[in-house]
Parts: sequence; C-alpha cells; structure tokens
Amino acid sequence: MRFMVMHKVDEKMEAGARPDTRLIEQMGALIGEAIQRGQFLNGGGLKRSVERVRLRLRAGETELTRGPLRGDNELVAGFAMLEVKNMDAAIDWATRMARAEGGGDVEIEIGPLVERWDLGVVPKPEGELPLHVLLVRKGDAASEAGARPSEQAMANMQALIGEMKAAGVLMAIEGLKPSSRGARLEARGGKHTWTDGPFTESKELIAGFSILSLGSLDEVKAWTTRYANILGDIQVDVREVE
Repeated sequence: MRFMVMHKVDEKMEAGARPDTRLIEQMGALIGEAIQRGQFLNGGGLKRSVERVRLRLRAGETELTRGPLRGDNELVAGFAMLEVKNMDAAIDWATRMARAEGGGDVEIEIGPLVERWDLGVVPKPEGELPLHVLLVRKGDAASEAGARPSEQAMANMQALIGEMKAAGVLMAIEGLKPSSRGARLEARGGKHTWTDGPFTESKELIAGFSILSLGSLDEVKAWTTRYANILGDIQVDVREVE
C-alpha cells in the first residue's frame, strides 16, 4: 500500500524561516532509514505561499490568485510533480490539466519545491536552473465520494500525461483515495491526537509531503508520529494513494 503523508504550514514556515540544523539532520535520518528499507518513494517541501499560485476553473473561465495565499479547501484529490522552465510554464500545464477534466469546477495549487541549496545543504549550482513544482488538485464532493472520472476525462488526462512525458516535464502523478480511508494527526505540546477520516475541510496549506510504501494505515501512523516528533506542533494528514 502507498500513502501520502502531508504536513501543514505553520507560522515559522510561512514567514520563510529556514529549518534549523537539528531538524534537517533528524528528518534526513528518518527519511534515510525509510529509503534503506524501500519504504520512501518520493517527497519534498513546498516554498511558502507567497511563491505559490492558486488556479480555479469555473464554468470554463480561469482565475489565478498569486500568493501569499490563505488556506481554503486544502483537502487533496491528487498531485503532479513537474520540472519546468518557470512558473508561467507550470501555470500552463496546470490549466491544461484542469481543462482535461472536461468542465466543471476545478482547483489546483501550484507550489515551487524547496531545493537542497535553499536549506543550505549544498551550494546553489550556477546557471539557469529548472523549476520543480507540485500541482495539488483539490478535493471536492465527487472525489470524496470516490467517484471515477468520465471516460472522456480519463482519455483527456491520459493524452495530456503523454504530452507531459514527451516534453520531459512529468516527474510523478498520482491520485488519492477519499479521506475516509485516511487519518489526521494533531501534534500539540507533545500530545498526539489521531482522527480517522473522513475529514472536514482543512484550512492549513500543505508545507511538505512524503510518499511511502507500507503495509497498513497503522504502520504509516507509527512513521508519521516519528515525523511529527521532529517537526513539533503540527497537523499532518495521511492519505492512501490510488
């Protein structure tokens, strides 16, 4: 089974504070252990909301909101990780992804990923660098009910994925199962409170994620508790990947 573990933004992260060395080392050790065990498949941190863009498609019309962003509907239905030239290119692919669904209301958040040099782990390479972004497709009543896309929407999306691969921009793309199959952790003052899904809407923006291969929800909860112990007071959502 695969799971997406998503921790939410706090005030320090949103203010642009760089994680301290202790946190970077401890998180690196936890993820390194998961990599050695074949459990860690993918992951990354998102830059603060001032660098993000929210795209809404309503009745065929596109609306862009540039950061800083406030949390709104932060339940996740799926995501794509892209390597593009710049944010304009990311917005173009996100718009095409929204339109591929064949109409209706779609919301996608576009967030640049934190690079190793942003953390001071390695020097920043010289020259023009690609932009790595996460396109986060927000959930709605249909995705929470587990409804499948129409045949036309699935065909549209497969064609778009083919174009993304041909263009060399697609790094990963996944859908998530409804939140009823997940869990949410509230870590406050050393106390951990788990709530099984389905969730009410979360208002906290995603700050970072990990994709894990583990045998059960209980196993990923145990890993997530260790994850939260490193981060401190935090909210973390655990969702099953399609």
